[in-house]
Amino acid sequence: MLCKKLGALLGLGLLCTSLMAQDYPQKTVRLISPIPPGGAPDLIARAVGQRLAQVWSQSVVIENKVGSNGQLAAEFVARATPDGYTLLVGMDSLFVINPYLYKQSPLDVNKELIPIATLGANQFVLAINPNLPVKNFPEFIEYAKKTKPTLAYASGGNGSQHHLTMEMLKARANMDLLHVPYKGGTPATTATIGGETVAMFSGTANAALIKAGKLKAIAVSGAARSKLMPDIPTIAEFYPGFDNTIWIGLFAPRGTPDPIVQRLRRDVARVLASPELTEVFAGAGGIEPMITSVEEMQRLMKSDQAKYSKLIGDLKLKID
Repeated sequence: MLCKKLGALLGLGLLCTSLMAQDYPQKTVRLISPIPPGGAPDLIARAVGQRLAQVWSQSVVIENKVGSNGQLAAEFVARATPDGYTLLVGMDSLFVINPYLYKQSPLDVNKELIPIATLGANQFVLAINPNLPVKNFPEFIEYAKKTKPTLAYASGGNGSQHHLTMEMLKARANMDLLHVPYKGGTPATTATIGGETVAMFSGTANAALIKAGKLKAIAVSGAARSKLMPDIPTIAEFYPGFDNTIWIGLFAPRGTPDPIVQRLRRDVARVLASPELTEVFAGAGGIEPMITSVEEMQRLMKSDQAKYSKLIGDLKLKID
């Protein structure tokens, strides 16, 4: 008799959860961005949020919680009630770089947040100062190898993906470059334009500076050429297998009911498939919608964790 009652209660609980997912959302959904307005996660959050609001006939607001290289936003979402109303639009680095880079962290993001869906992907552009006496990527590699003193390159900071991508290239091309970390991509770009450094990996958001001739693009870091810059070769065309792209995903607090998680995944996939969204993403710096299954997203995270943990270990990078 007791077992029957427990079974009935369990069944009732599952029914209530399922009905809750059908009615979800019944109030405003908050998408938390870990960077200031204007960066890729924020642009993606606003574009996706606007269209989810249309699908749901419910308001979606974007909140920027900036600090600690994204950790502040991640911790805020992880500590939120796991009901689907507070979600993180987070960059991959939070999950595949930070855990290996920081000596101490108040949050284990890979245990306390669950992946909902990938949202968008972008690749880096290898940009150089236009006064450098090289015409293309192979000439740059040869010039860097023979020039003394060692040429300097800029990044948005120690352990940033700009930094780590260049270190990947250095290892693959068997060349040396001096790393000069700056506090963000903007000062790194300014330094490269001004000649303090000669090269950098940047997002395709710098396309306008490249078009204006202030920077010269010589290669992109993804597996395929950028739709925004189809004439620029991939590094993989010279070093087969080289591929380093960045991606942005949607995450929820652990414990979020599975029916709500599944509802989010369906609705996000529907929004990402919109041709209109593809155009919006392209106009925001060459971002491309990224639709994957949860299994594909999990495999991607594991692959990137293995790649970056090895690289960070090899470089002996640690940040307090």
